[in-house]
Amino acid sequence: RVEQFVFHELRQVPQLNLVAQNLQIQQEKHTLGEIDALLVKDGTAIHLEIIYKFYVYDETVGSSELEHWIGPNRKDSLVEKLNKLKRKQLPLLYHQETLKYLNTYQLDISNIKQQVLFKAQLFVPYKHKQAEWHEIHTACIMGYYLKQGDLIDFKDCKFYIPKKANWLLQPQIDVSWLSLDAFSDKMIGYFENQQSPMVWIKHPKGRMDKVFVVWW
Repeated sequence: RVEQFVFHELRQVPQLNLVAQNLQIQQEKHTLGEIDALLVKDGTAIHLEIIYKFYVYDETVGSSELEHWIGPNRKDSLVEKLNKLKRKQLPLLYHQETLKYLNTYQLDISNIKQQVLFKAQLFVPYKHKQAEWHEIHTACIMGYYLKQGDLIDFKDCKFYIPKKANWLLQPQIDVSWLSLDAFSDKMIGYFENQQSPMVWIKHPKGRMDKVFVVWW
């Protein structure tokens, strides 16, 4: 989980104390939610929520730039995540049950600041031309996504489907690359299950791209 990488980095900061991580808030036997991290930095208590998502840009969804960003499998969206953050994840700090945990750590609810670390990798449509973006950091755009019919443009390329645990990585050269035919055969199962895998593409001259191949 991405949180573990963040926790590791936080522990390296001398003036920061990571008080709690992945704190499950329970009410009797029911889990209300999870506080990603409680920390104290320079004497200030902070509730930190950590988010890392992958989204593709589909102008057929929604009516605004933010609403166009959806999950590769069309099961979630950026706007849904922002709403969940605002309505559930951040308010959880102020739930009566959470106060019991805060008291255990001797943290005063009135002095806790809330912060969000929201990282994302974004993918635009193949051959998409966008003059400018108004709602996102363009540095988050990592590549493009393909539909099944686009694959013919890549007949001379090689393909690799990384495991989800490796989605954070840049494409690596030392993997078992597939031809387009072998890759297309492998994709049949993904399409039948309505799954959109991340794919690394190696071009004949060595350039490597990070893309999604979507089922829809």
